Amino acid sequence: MAQAIQNIIIVGGGTAGWLTAGILAAEHNADNGKLSPSPKLNITLIESPDVPTIGVGEGTWPSMRSTLKNIGISETEFLIHCDASFKQGSRFFNWTHSADTHNRSGEQYLHPFSLPIGTNELDLCSYWMPHREQVSFADAVGQQNQLSQLFLAPKQITTGEYQFQNNYGYHLNAGKFSQLLQKHCTEKLGVTHIQDHVTSIHKNDNGDISHLATKQSGILKADFFVDCTGVKSLLLGEQLSVPFICQKSVLFNDSALAVQVPYPSPDSEIASCTHSTAQTNGWIWDIGLPTRRGVGHVYSSSHTDQEQAEKQLINYLRPTVNIDVDNLEFKKLSIAPGHRQVCWKNNCLAIGMAAGFIEPLEASALALVEWSANTLAKQLPANRQVMDIVASRVNQRFSQHWQQIIEFLKLHYVLSKRSDSDYWHDHRESSTIPDSLQQQIELWRTQAPNIHDIQHTDVLFPAASFQFVLYGMEFQTMVPTQLKPSLQHKAQQFFSENIKRTQGLKQILPTNRELLAKISQYGLPKI
Repeated sequence: MAQAIQNIIIVGGGTAGWLTAGILAAEHNADNGKLSPSPKLNITLIESPDVPTIGVGEGTWPSMRSTLKNIGISETEFLIHCDASFKQGSRFFNWTHSADTHNRSGEQYLHPFSLPIGTNELDLCSYWMPHREQVSFADAVGQQNQLSQLFLAPKQITTGEYQFQNNYGYHLNAGKFSQLLQKHCTEKLGVTHIQDHVTSIHKNDNGDISHLATKQSGILKADFFVDCTGVKSLLLGEQLSVPFICQKSVLFNDSALAVQVPYPSPDSEIASCTHSTAQTNGWIWDIGLPTRRGVGHVYSSSHTDQEQAEKQLINYLRPTVNIDVDNLEFKKLSIAPGHRQVCWKNNCLAIGMAAGFIEPLEASALALVEWSANTLAKQLPANRQVMDIVASRVNQRFSQHWQQIIEFLKLHYVLSKRSDSDYWHDHRESSTIPDSLQQQIELWRTQAPNIHDIQHTDVLFPAASFQFVLYGMEFQTMVPTQLKPSLQHKAQQFFSENIKRTQGLKQILPTNRELLAKISQYGLPKI
């Protein structure tokens, strides 16, 4: 029990497995991507040689910048190798009203990555409300709504790696990302890579996993195991029998059709945010990479069938590509919306889809992988004796994160005024809305979301995220009647500063495509 945790086996590759390997190795064995003379951890990643990995998403949050930097990967190398582009948030079309009542360009809003201007000094939301008819919340408190509509990048070619003028994450090719991480982890961070089939998983008398039996490599023992086996959840779910908590009664989407399409021309603009366009029984994602777009229709099989979903996806694509969309082949994906009861049991932690997955509405999948891997790296128990204490804390935070993700995604549906299908009506049925979310919405009719509405620290979605969605979707909060004149003056200064900054950035920022072309040619300055 008191023996130090020295050997870790990660079962499964893909983005989740290799990110976890990189984060662990960088924290315990490396300094700026260079292996230390005496590694504290022996990290082995084993993956099947003939099982294709499924990327958990092609969109990241801004947290990925610090993750890549800490692992020791150059941003220039990452952008070029992974066919990546800049993401400044998520833009939502036709979520409040259906397209037949509002045209596409007339009804949209952005959930940006940059927090409202002056966040650390003043919550501007209440001071914006009296002016809501004149200016949208996103435009009043930030620049990214206008800049992303112009396809502008979040930085310049002279801006250092991972630095920015506006906060950003990435769109990326998930397959190429896994390849880059694998190369970096094995060549620079000392991670051992085994391609082999796990034939059986064995436990000790206390329920811990003791070793893996493999087809060619024999017995593989470790002190700790990380389950990155995807939805199969071979270690945590199957072997350790951790129950799966289905969330389909709250979020109905359980199917997706995905396709990759070319741009009409090599100089077509690259969107600098994920586009999410609501449909009759689901929504369509549209992600712009430098060489192609990744598009997919997420839908509820309880409300529509694959044939109808394909028709809506084809109708969406037809005006934006110059290929024969009627003969496209779509990749069908099944989604089991939900998560494991806990992510850590005994000496095993599940990360990625092995721990849970939900529709990619706010691209939280990779953010959860980062959180899980960083949590393990920072809180790795010294020995088995204290492991259950750490596991209990991590499981509590895991549950809190999942509750917030589910409620935040559900909010998008609850606020919708669409009435073109049972799908939207059913989403607004009180029996499908978590009680805590119903209470929050009732409270938000009288006051704007604020930090006191968030029940725990280290949250995935801050109060500002709720503000952007609520007021992007025409939610009505009572306008405050008493605002301190001194704070009103301060708020007006921030609003004026934001207008000036928006105009200034419009003048100096290149488009996404222009910046990515320059990075390919010159690279970004090293910090």
